[in-house]
Amino acid sequence: MTAASTPRASTPGASTPGAPSRPPATAAETSREYPWPVRALTQRMTEYIARAPAAWVEGQIAQISLRPNSSVGYLTLRDPAVPMSLQLTCSRSVLMALDAPPVEGSRVVVHGKFEFYPARGSLSLRVDELHPIGLGELLARLERLRRLLAAEGLTAPARKRRLPFLPRTVGLVTARASAAESDVLANARARWPAVEFRIEHATVQGVNAVPTLIEALTRLDADPDVEVIVLARGGGSVEDLLPFSDETLCRAVAACRTPVVAAIGHEPDHPIVDDVADVRCSTPTDAGKRVVPDVAAELRGVQQWRERARRALLGWVTTEQVRLHRLTTSWAITEPLAPLQQRADQVTGLQTRARTALLHALDRQDRDLAHRRAQLAVLGPAATLARGYAVVQLDPEHPGGPVLRSVDQAPDGTPLRIRVADGSVLARTVGPPRPAETRTPATPAEHATGGPSAAPEQETSR
Repeated sequence: MTAASTPRASTPGASTPGAPSRPPATAAETSREYPWPVRALTQRMTEYIARAPAAWVEGQIAQISLRPNSSVGYLTLRDPAVPMSLQLTCSRSVLMALDAPPVEGSRVVVHGKFEFYPARGSLSLRVDELHPIGLGELLARLERLRRLLAAEGLTAPARKRRLPFLPRTVGLVTARASAAESDVLANARARWPAVEFRIEHATVQGVNAVPTLIEALTRLDADPDVEVIVLARGGGSVEDLLPFSDETLCRAVAACRTPVVAAIGHEPDHPIVDDVADVRCSTPTDAGKRVVPDVAAELRGVQQWRERARRALLGWVTTEQVRLHRLTTSWAITEPLAPLQQRADQVTGLQTRARTALLHALDRQDRDLAHRRAQLAVLGPAATLARGYAVVQLDPEHPGGPVLRSVDQAPDGTPLRIRVADGSVLARTVGPPRPAETRTPATPAEHATGGPSAAPEQETSR
């Protein structure tokens, strides 16, 4: 290869043959053939960011780098809810003006303006004010968040779910090798040795706490075998427990399909996640006792129920035996015809009483009839006829003819019927009647026949 054919090294900054002598003025004019050089892009970014206004930003200090002889400190400000961070550049004078220097994990509010460093191609917020968030302000913010979640109904008792009586698997979210983990496991297994745990370790303090806690909750909530989740931490200061009052974590707990038990172990100023969870326990120890039943107590309860069932069954059997004895010894069983016999005796008695009453009534009627007959015999015409009297009738052809009551009714030749006690005879009147004053006392026969002037005919009717 000759020297003429050897490619020539490009000189920095040399323009490409055929390229314009000046770079494109805007990003829209760039192309693969006519790109911006790095310096052009960084220069325009510097100008663009320089025009951006200053802003107030809140976050949690994740890292501080301040060398002893350096006038500038470098901080990393992290969002406590999501894994995002921002680089801060702060002068030593701003940091030293604070009553207490900030430490990692502190929540601060900073004011500054963004700067772009072309040499490194990095972006940083140049801080001119830094204010730590005090405890009072933190508590006020937490109270506002608590009211907000309550207004949305996330803390309402109506949405609290009951824990399963005997969960197959218990999910546990806590720090690795922590006292809270030991307390939950020890107390739960002491009460129910067969309980199974699915443990997800997470950071429970600091800038990484909220993302890891949410990730652990999400994994356990997606496990179909996990029936209850315990979120446990062994207490701490208000600042240490701030992750458990984070809005993102609270909403993640409220969105879980699995019941959640919060056991943070901090009685005063309890974190907000306690209000959102389905069950709040004062300590991890209490949580271990709440998620599973006590096997000894349950065995005692089973024994008591068995004893109650035995007594109830025995009482029922005794009652039924008494009823059966009463039935088998009652007269309805031993003498089934006794009711019929009793009714038959009643009918017989009624018949006897009716017969007796009827006979007595007939006897009274017979006696009354005999008395009436006797009266009739004494007072009737037959008795009078038997004493010698006679009844003279004018019409002898008819036994029921009129009775002769006066001599004027029977002139001479009048046919008569004379009834006596044992029959009747026919007669005819002859001769005038004797004057009344010359009459002799008539015999009973004469009184009946009207005197001796009535001559009886030959035939007699009996």
